[in-house]
Amino acid sequence: MSAASANSLFGMGNPLLDISAVVDKDFLDKYSLKPNDQILAEDKHKALFDELVKKFKVEYHAGGATQNSIKIAQWMIQEPHNVGTFFGCIGKDKFGEILKQKAKETHVDAHYYEQDEEPTGTCAACITGDNRSLVANLAAANCYKKEKHLDLEENWKLVEKARVYYIAGFFLTVSVESILKVAKHASENNKLFCMNLSAPFICQFFKDSLMQVMPYIDVLFGNETEATAFAKEQDFETEDIQEIAKKAQALPKVNKKRQRIVVFTQGKDDTVMGSSDKIETFPVLKIDPKDIVDTNGAGDAFVGGFLSGLVQEKPLDQCVKAAHYSANVIIRRAGCTFPEKPDFK
Repeated sequence: MSAASANSLFGMGNPLLDISAVVDKDFLDKYSLKPNDQILAEDKHKALFDELVKKFKVEYHAGGATQNSIKIAQWMIQEPHNVGTFFGCIGKDKFGEILKQKAKETHVDAHYYEQDEEPTGTCAACITGDNRSLVANLAAANCYKKEKHLDLEENWKLVEKARVYYIAGFFLTVSVESILKVAKHASENNKLFCMNLSAPFICQFFKDSLMQVMPYIDVLFGNETEATAFAKEQDFETEDIQEIAKKAQALPKVNKKRQRIVVFTQGKDDTVMGSSDKIETFPVLKIDPKDIVDTNGAGDAFVGGFLSGLVQEKPLDQCVKAAHYSANVIIRRAGCTFPEKPDFK
């Protein structure tokens, strides 16, 4: 039996409906998108979403980085259901209803803050070859309010039930005060608080918010581009991923009972993990490039697999193994979707 119990994993973030399609270079150029990047939609991207739906064959998937990771963790654990709790803000609309339905189908205990000022957020995943360019239109996701949702007694009780917490860096653009409230609770009760660098722009333009939360982070995730951007902003004066992991580990930390763990993925190259006083590398599972359908969600899946191990109190090397397995499954499929059951041993 899994050591995980209902609501023992908590996630909070931006629930988005992913609209994904294989596009061409002209489409990327038209909206000045890089083949492998994630950005927030600006005015110049307004028409992109309609054009994507009109011009290409699109698929809809429940998305948003944190929600994806919680969903994958639940899939890896299988039983009991509702191990993962998820908080975020949606609109009272069709896309919001789809998100609620999708959460139910994946046995995640989603408690959305529903409001009618903004529509449910969407994310365009523009796929070219094995690259993916993500454009997020946060809309409702941007309207999450601590006092209207997180502070409510019945919701806060769910936060208190958890032992492992995960919030993607993207949520720093929405509600730092909500993140800090959860992070402080985790730290004061010696529970595990995990966060993701999520995107170079978070490390650059939301640096102050990120560094407010950093002292509470027990497990820090990121990929090599995010790690490099983070190192540059922090004046680490190195582009060596193992060195960056070491320096990120050494940043000040509130809960002295736990040393920070830093996990950086590097695509097909070895995953780097700094834990206690050592830096280790783990080879990823081999995959034939022609089996790669869509790398969208690979990072989220990696984190989800890792969290499934953490919440079941497995050794860190087992957490990495589960993370590599999840990511390997997800990149063979369109969107952040998965078969009915994992065959992870």
